[in-house]
Amino acid sequence: MHPEERRVVMTGIGVVAPGGTGTKQFWDLLTAGRTATRTISLFDATSFRSRVAAECDFHPVAAGLAPEDVGRWDRATQFALVSAREAVLDSGLLGELDPASTGVLTGTAVGLTMSLDREYGVVSDGGRDWLVDETRGSPHLYDYFVPSSMAAEVAWLVEAEGPVGVVSTGCTSGIDVVGHAADQIADGSAEVMIAGASDAPISPITTACFDAIKATTARNDEPDTASRPFDRTRNGFVLGEGSAFFVLEERERALQRGAHIYCEIGGYASRCNAFSMTGLRPDGRELADAVHGAMARARTEPADLGYVNAHGSATKQNDRHETGAYKLALGEHAYRVPISSIKSMVGHSLGAIGSLEIAASALAIEHGVIPPTANLHEPDPACDLDYVPLVARERRVDVALSVGSGFGGFQSAIVLTAPDWRRS
Repeated sequence: MHPEERRVVMTGIGVVAPGGTGTKQFWDLLTAGRTATRTISLFDATSFRSRVAAECDFHPVAAGLAPEDVGRWDRATQFALVSAREAVLDSGLLGELDPASTGVLTGTAVGLTMSLDREYGVVSDGGRDWLVDETRGSPHLYDYFVPSSMAAEVAWLVEAEGPVGVVSTGCTSGIDVVGHAADQIADGSAEVMIAGASDAPISPITTACFDAIKATTARNDEPDTASRPFDRTRNGFVLGEGSAFFVLEERERALQRGAHIYCEIGGYASRCNAFSMTGLRPDGRELADAVHGAMARARTEPADLGYVNAHGSATKQNDRHETGAYKLALGEHAYRVPISSIKSMVGHSLGAIGSLEIAASALAIEHGVIPPTANLHEPDPACDLDYVPLVARERRVDVALSVGSGFGGFQSAIVLTAPDWRRS
């Protein structure tokens, strides 16, 4: 952040992810290098090209949601509420938030698609009726149609009366929401922001969309190893789901109350290639510009970086584009900094994955462990950087960079730094 801006720190983390609900389960999965991908069970996918996904083993009542409320909330909203509550509890601010100075920002790529998909089947009698019968629909259909309902539910959960909003920038939403929330604190609009992203896109309509453009893998007989970022044999991403939320605070406020600080939000930047909905310029210039912008705002140099959490989607185009962007942005240090993709283990949950990757980056700073890139057995010669294959690596991380690249040409980067006393 610039000197005139107030500094922003992260004091709480909450996660719902494939492999388990809760931050500990998430981190245990990543550091063990385990994968949570499997054959789709949330609907009958036998007629689809891609039939594998990274699903959450999520039971809303067991996770603390009231049974009478579960039926009115989309799965993505349920994820958001559980992870936001975990983040607030982790921060030590449960019951202590000042409503007037607390805000909420939620990120999502596809909103409440699962419920909309289901409700379309209801009101159209499984697609047989051209004219839908609205009387068959859920009384909560409006909530499903408006992604801001997720932000409203989280705001009501924490009684936030400050700035509340939604960020929907496709696959970079989970990074952008944290960057924008930090800016709300930096410019004095809030003292505390509850920020994060949630998506539950494993539904027929979303699966069909990615089938149509062949962006997802068709490696259906090998679900455990289907996601292979930077590997020569990769052939598309594995769809995922999940949520990660954070408590962000003004630094002096957090210090005064003796809060545990995971990291500081050092700098954030985003760019657009204004080029193609799905295509990427081969030189990676726009992603490199986002990395430059985030690092300049954080006042860090390439040699300061201890870890890069990659977008690493396992599409041939993106992985090579990203490799080029790191070389352009980091110079020779691109060959020395460890880089890994957690999508190899938890899939690509669209808007949510950026927040899950920020959580992984913050935990790498906290624990001094870099998660691996699973299933990376045969590196693509064009992806010739240190992508931490197969096994986690112990390493002190004082500065971490997390990046995202999304349909529409969106490119985002965020820098997290260890607390000052850790780096002194």
